[in-house]
Amino acid sequence: MDAETDAPHLRLPRVHWQGDTRHEDGDEVVREEPLEIRIGGVPVAVVMRTPGHDEELALGFLATEGVVDEPAHVRSVRHCTVVDDPQSENNVIQATLAPGVEVDLARLRRNLFASSSCGLCGKATIDQVMVRCEPLTDELRVPVDWLHSLPGRLRAAQTVFARTGGLHAAGLFEAGGEALVVREDVGRHNAVDKVVGWALRRGRLPLAGHVLMISGRVSYEITLKAAAAGIPVLAAVSAPSSLAIDMATRAGLTLVAFVRDGRLAVYTRDARVVAGRASSPA
Repeated sequence: MDAETDAPHLRLPRVHWQGDTRHEDGDEVVREEPLEIRIGGVPVAVVMRTPGHDEELALGFLATEGVVDEPAHVRSVRHCTVVDDPQSENNVIQATLAPGVEVDLARLRRNLFASSSCGLCGKATIDQVMVRCEPLTDELRVPVDWLHSLPGRLRAAQTVFARTGGLHAAGLFEAGGEALVVREDVGRHNAVDKVVGWALRRGRLPLAGHVLMISGRVSYEITLKAAAAGIPVLAAVSAPSSLAIDMATRAGLTLVAFVRDGRLAVYTRDARVVAGRASSPA
């Protein structure tokens, strides 16, 4: 079974109070389930995600971890149908790489462990990442008025959030244009991986000339994923972390935060944010 068919939400009973009046009713609640990602049959990661677009999530994970950067590098990606627990078959996904594509599984696992456990200091982590990420030199210019419109554009495309109020979103935009793709997930980083996986499938990496808009705050991990995908501008509704700003500075990425209520703040590479119409290099 394809997990794309799994509903990203379900209805559960609840007791609702309004003032001192008690009601029993139901509520649409976001699903959160584990997804184990395997490469060549070897488990490399488990992420907590909202079911749906799992293949894109796995592809985006591989791309942002530096394993692949074009569709030809992946022979197949699909859910495993042979697992110990039949109820888990939609929660295990297997990627088979093309012949000649090598992956250092030990390094990948070390990186993931360090990321989840904060086992490396911030500066050392960025140094390791920049070994495989060239600084972005995209001369994109993005109009500030258009940036102000992105939260509304993103929210308009969040169909599951409208029912549950419980999902983050990531949207990929061409500068000055409409959303190319919007993905929702209980985790911001998963939503970004789904967007990057969408682009990888279509041979669109690296994503020069594009803007990534996310709900919520900006972490180091989100900034890393944007840089790894070659996205020159990352915008968010809420605050950035100090390590996210450090990462954006090193990567040559424009980091825009607090995009709401007609305001925004640019923390790095502010020359890309301008008045007027959007433009990108010929």
